[in-house]
Amino acid sequence: MNLVENLEYNTERSHLIIPEYGRHFQKMVDHAVTIEDREERNKIAKSIIDVMGNLQPHLRDVPDFQHKLWDQLFIMSDFKLDVDSPFPITSKEVLQQRPEPLEYPQNFPKYRFYGNNIKRMIDVAVEWDKGDMRDGLEYAIANHMKKCYLNWNKDTVDDQVIFKHLYELSDGKINIVDETLTDSGQFLKNRVAKTVRSNNSGKKNQRNNNNRGKKRY
Repeated sequence: MNLVENLEYNTERSHLIIPEYGRHFQKMVDHAVTIEDREERNKIAKSIIDVMGNLQPHLRDVPDFQHKLWDQLFIMSDFKLDVDSPFPITSKEVLQQRPEPLEYPQNFPKYRFYGNNIKRMIDVAVEWDKGDMRDGLEYAIANHMKKCYLNWNKDTVDDQVIFKHLYELSDGKINIVDETLTDSGQFLKNRVAKTVRSNNSGKKNQRNNNNRGKKRY
């Protein structure tokens, strides 16, 4: 009966700062904090570090890993352990300090259905010298814009609409008027053919899976 009454439940025990090491490690660290003799405390701390390193022997002698172990030792002691560390001791304030928020690139294009890469392509094209290469790039950009537009509209689009959008996105530096882009039906036809081919491939794999393991006589 006394054994049952003296049972310890995890809900009644102290919180584990780094649960991965388990409660016995936490008890060893707590014991090291209570040792008054500094020399003995340093000896115990090094022994704890050695045991922690034994959990991952392939990283035990790596300097960066050793630094990590010492940091974890101080964290587990709630920074109450006063020992001589071979590495700079990280303070509790620095550990709890929140990192600076990262600046996320904000981009609000006027025509989002074209995507950001189109704007990058346009910026490259306007830097090229006038000539056949630039004309070819401008035509390719306009064709790709038409394909992207059809992904959003899923019907048809007038080439003049694409030329107008291209003129706006290039700040008036690309002005295509007399060109004729790839027919919308061709883009839609290629998309349907690709979908059918993908579906047929999936059905073929399914048939192969169904026939797998069957005896053939």
